[in-house]
Amino acid sequence: MSTENLPQSPEQQLRKPRVAVVFGGRSSEHGISVVTAGAVLRAIDRTKYDVLPIGITGDGRWALTADEPERMAITDRRTPSVDELAESDEGGVVLSVDPGSREVVYSEPGVVPKALGEVDVVFPMLHGPYGEDGTLQGLLELSGVPYVGSGVLASAVGQDKEYMKRVFVSFGLPVGPYEVVRPREWELDPAAARKKIVDFAGEHGWPLFVKPARGGSSMGITKVDSLAGLDDAIAEARRHDPKILVESLLRGREIECGVLEFEDGPRASVPAEIPPVTSHDFYDFEAKYIDSATGLVPAPLTAEQTEEVRRLAVAAFDAASCEGLVRADFFLTEGGSFVINEINTMPGFTPISMYPRMWQESGVEYTELVDRLIQAALRRPTGLR
Repeated sequence: MSTENLPQSPEQQLRKPRVAVVFGGRSSEHGISVVTAGAVLRAIDRTKYDVLPIGITGDGRWALTADEPERMAITDRRTPSVDELAESDEGGVVLSVDPGSREVVYSEPGVVPKALGEVDVVFPMLHGPYGEDGTLQGLLELSGVPYVGSGVLASAVGQDKEYMKRVFVSFGLPVGPYEVVRPREWELDPAAARKKIVDFAGEHGWPLFVKPARGGSSMGITKVDSLAGLDDAIAEARRHDPKILVESLLRGREIECGVLEFEDGPRASVPAEIPPVTSHDFYDFEAKYIDSATGLVPAPLTAEQTEEVRRLAVAAFDAASCEGLVRADFFLTEGGSFVINEINTMPGFTPISMYPRMWQESGVEYTELVDRLIQAALRRPTGLR
């Protein structure tokens, strides 16, 4: 059910829209989610919006947190957590699933629950499973609360790299060679599951990348140069996700492009290039977030290459039925063609993240970027659309 046409009280008509920034979560990307949310909290125009920060702890508790973005930064190579920011060790925030109400309630054991008021839009700054993968989006659809970013289907497709690639192939978008090993295959015959990867390497060559099929922030990914490192790589990927994806190495340049929903539809930013990271084997978690690897914005491409990668980025956005925003990651192969690696339906918003940097170079400053995402969510009804 859509709440777009619910009657508004005089108080609702007079007050500023209220934005609940939800962050943290149960995935291995919890800390980066907190960092991202801190940057967004700093950027939201407080003269235009009221803000309610809600953190989700690692065990899934929705906690009321202080609005203190300065505490939500990487310090001494360590990411923050919601448990450090929560105002109580036991209190919980509950969002009504009644689509006729957007009331948020806070309760603690032995204390009368306290109404925190209504929420007009949710900005879900969650990365990975239990937040970016359609699960939170489904809850918000049930609650009738608009939210920033893609809906249930696109979020799920964007999180599961296997089905993402299957969707892209069905729309004629170029993807590289890959193999998937599902949990049941490990359970029924681990030797056969491992042989599936070995056979893939025999066909496509070493090195290859072993990664969680439904992960992000480059966590759990290992570049494997030979058979000797395969078992450890499989164990690391399965530590994050029982379903793993194996990809062959595509030799070329790493190119990224941002897509943002405007009033007249999605548009692509100028692209960026991730240059080779000499201090890391590939563009892994530490290179992205700890050591502040620097991307080139805009990417040094020809006009024709820039036009093509922007076209492909919007095509990927549309193929997966995305909304709001996407960062699309590509390889520009040595043969001169683009291959799409993946999309990220809730890319990082840390100060060094590529998505806001690409849009800044495209003429959309950080504060305007956040505002456009909130406004797009407020325009969009919940339910079938």
